[in-house]
Amino acid sequence: MKPSLALALLASCSAYAAPALILHHGKVVTVDSGFRMAEAVAINADGRIQAVGSNDETLALKDDKTQVVDLEGMTLLPGLMDSHVHPAAAMVEFDHEIPTMETIADVLAYIAERVKLSKPGELISLRQVFITRLEEKRYPTRAELDKVAPENPVVFSTGPDSMLNSLALKLGGYDRNFKVKEGSAGIMEVDPATGEPTGLLRSLSSNVKAGSSKKSPTDEDTYKRTVELFRDYNSVGLTTVADRDSSLKMVELYEKMLAKGELSVRLRVSPGIPSMSLWPACEKAIEEVVQHPRTKPDAMLQIIGTKVYLDGGMLTGSSWMLEPWGLSEAYGISDPQYRGVQKITEERLEQLVEKVTASGLQFTAHSVGDAAVKLLIDTYEKVNPKHSIRAARSSVTHCNFMRPESISQAAKLGVCIDMQPIWLNMDGRTLTQHFGEARMVSFQPLRACFDQKVMVGGGSDHMQKIGSFRSVNPYNPWLGMWTAITRQARKLDKPVHLENALTREEALRLYTTNNAYLLKNEQHTGSIEAGKLADLILTDRDPLTCPIGDLVETKVLKTWLGGKVVFERK
Repeated sequence: MKPSLALALLASCSAYAAPALILHHGKVVTVDSGFRMAEAVAINADGRIQAVGSNDETLALKDDKTQVVDLEGMTLLPGLMDSHVHPAAAMVEFDHEIPTMETIADVLAYIAERVKLSKPGELISLRQVFITRLEEKRYPTRAELDKVAPENPVVFSTGPDSMLNSLALKLGGYDRNFKVKEGSAGIMEVDPATGEPTGLLRSLSSNVKAGSSKKSPTDEDTYKRTVELFRDYNSVGLTTVADRDSSLKMVELYEKMLAKGELSVRLRVSPGIPSMSLWPACEKAIEEVVQHPRTKPDAMLQIIGTKVYLDGGMLTGSSWMLEPWGLSEAYGISDPQYRGVQKITEERLEQLVEKVTASGLQFTAHSVGDAAVKLLIDTYEKVNPKHSIRAARSSVTHCNFMRPESISQAAKLGVCIDMQPIWLNMDGRTLTQHFGEARMVSFQPLRACFDQKVMVGGGSDHMQKIGSFRSVNPYNPWLGMWTAITRQARKLDKPVHLENALTREEALRLYTTNNAYLLKNEQHTGSIEAGKLADLILTDRDPLTCPIGDLVETKVLKTWLGGKVVFERK
């Protein structure tokens, strides 16, 4: 380490008391603006970094009360961040474990097993088993669901879209005479030959009136399992997460954890807004968020903005695209002009953006397709002369397909992007087979975003289960980094446009400094610098130099949150 760097970092600390903790003889990857390296870190009693520098200079600050830990040459990094999770995922297996499903046969076997454990007429539901990840790359058919569950309504939901069996269609009132409500973006797919519903509902809530055999958790059950999930986040190096599409009720849960000293991650919260309600109701929902005490800056728990849904899903064939999707048996698309689902009108979107941005909160919208991304960024440009888009950290959530002109526009306006590299790994094969290589050049264009200094943060969109690799979607950040670097998809023999890849340093920024900015906490977190909170992780290898194939196997040995150990591998 250069002496000038050490002195500069230590100089600001000379007035402090002796540190409470010193971590020394490590490889300290600061991820500061210069991506500089150090050997030791001193942490004060308040959980903030007091000094970063050489071993000798940092150890010189200790007194007889300072705890001193020899890192023995191992790598120390800033705590990692996930810009997009759904902590309600902790409750998905509260009733029973849900196996990993790779084929239609797996799906049908699971449903058949649930039938045995249910009474006739009870609802059987299965969520977020994405067809892009099934070997057959299609929905189970209405007939297949009928065969395994003739006396139970079945809803196979992949997110905004669902496949229903015949009894579920009947109980939900979905027949050949069903009409989608005016103003709704929903679609009920029908057989062009008979006019009968196929069972596939796009962006329509499956309004099936039926009871369920599943047991309901108590508030205490929810509390305990959410604490368990957050501890598991710590085990893979996560010290900050953003709860996207949250609720004010969840904020109460987090406040309870904080008060009891059991909140082991910093939380940034974006409550969902019912965007297509009548405007007075929508405005009231936004105002409730704006007036909430937790919108005030707080490094540990803060409401940073709101979230809405602008289009459907890439994994379900309903994201809103500039060009037609193309015919697809897998996605059930028979209309050659079909471009996906637009859920919010241009006029309403502008109302929403203006209302939220005027308050200084971060507006974000689930925007998967390039048409949705374009409309959202165009709307930001309209609102920007009145309310600064950059200052509010206005964001695009998912942003999977993004044209070059949208990237340039985002860079000019200061729009942030909340992206999930893991989707490339999980779904790149199916998407490439459907759209073709030429069209996939606009899929997660990370290289262009970094080159134009668009602030992109890395997330997972964790939806179900506890366990960083078995979860839907996997929330292991090392897998996310590896994917951003290699552009490698499962079961695909070559990268998905390797020219869009990041370097290792950039991939690390994706989950540290970039997310700190996106999540409005860069003054306190994201890098190892004097004055910042001591959110740190110790790893069993150096992610900057280890063989790239080994990066996914990175193990976190210890995680500190504000200088306190919240995870230690036994």
